[in-house]
Formats: sequence, structure tokens, C-alpha cells
Amino acid sequence: MRSACLGWMALLLPLAAQELKLPASFDKLAEKASDVVDITMDSSMLQLASKFLSDKDPDEARIKKLVSGLKGLYVKSFEFDRRGEYEESDLESVRAQLRGPGWSRVVGVRSKRDGENVELFLKSDQGQVSGLAIIAAEPRELTIVNIVGPVNPEEIRDLAGHFGVPRMDLSFPNTRKSTKEEQQ
Repeated sequence: MRSACLGWMALLLPLAAQELKLPASFDKLAEKASDVVDITMDSSMLQLASKFLSDKDPDEARIKKLVSGLKGLYVKSFEFDRRGEYEESDLESVRAQLRGPGWSRVVGVRSKRDGENVELFLKSDQGQVSGLAIIAAEPRELTIVNIVGPVNPEEIRDLAGHFGVPRMDLSFPNTRKSTKEEQQ
């Protein structure tokens, strides 16, 4: 589930208006975690990193184009040795921000059997998607992804696995081929 997808397109609000603020309790989670991934890339860092991607390789060229308009990419991921190292309450201040103006929860996947939960939130501005946040919570793993800047929803999966963004399978109904198309 440490896999992630992200998406949006359009006019941008100031970076500070979209970047999620993680609570101080996340510092305590980092102390408990066996592995921590902390990625903070503003637009200038994304542009610098994209210069290392090839224009000749189709996959890398697609990622390079995708990040060219981003204003920020933020990933915080914790892996724990034991279950129960974080509480749902640790996520409440993040979710509270995602209930703010312009944000909508568009995907929620919950598995009681595995204890895995994934939520995808989109921020819109004047009818255009302008931000994305993902909360992926497992019994021994917690990941928060926040992307600021324009990304076409069909390109969301392309960013997963790059720049520290985890992979996860979030299917968007309007981007999936119909069964008839898949069979051809």
C-alpha cells in the first residue's frame, strides 16, 4: 500500500494555502518508527530533480512533464516494527485541514480484514483541481502525501514510485477503459 497516486490541474493558490501542516505529534511518531521517509520538494527542487530525467526515455519524459508545473511535493511516511504505534487521533488535525474550503474527499478505501485505509482528497479552485492529498494508513505503516500544483488526474499513477511518492492502486472511474475496450 506504500504506493501512491496523485492528481490535479489548473490555476494555483499560493503554496502556503495548499501545503498541509503536519502536527507536532508526527515528530514523536518519527521517534517510534523503524523507517521514516521525509520528502519536501518545492517547485525549484522539483525542477532541479527533473533535470536528471531523460527526455529520450518515454516514462521519464512523461514524469518530467508532469512535475514541470508542480509547486510542491511533500511525503511523510513511517514504518513501525509493531502495530499500534500511531493513533487515529494523530491524523485528526490533517483530516481537519482536508475538510477546509475547496477540499473534497473523493476516494475512501477501507479493509477491516487487513486494517488498511486509504483516503484521497482533491482541492479545487474555480472548477479546476489544484491540489491533492493522500492518507494511507496500515497497522504498521502510515503515509501522508501532499502535492501542490497542476496534474491531470489521468497522469496521477505516473508519479507514483517517483520522487518518493509511494505506489497505490486508486482507480478513477473516468480513466479506466471499459470492459469492451480492455478485451480488444
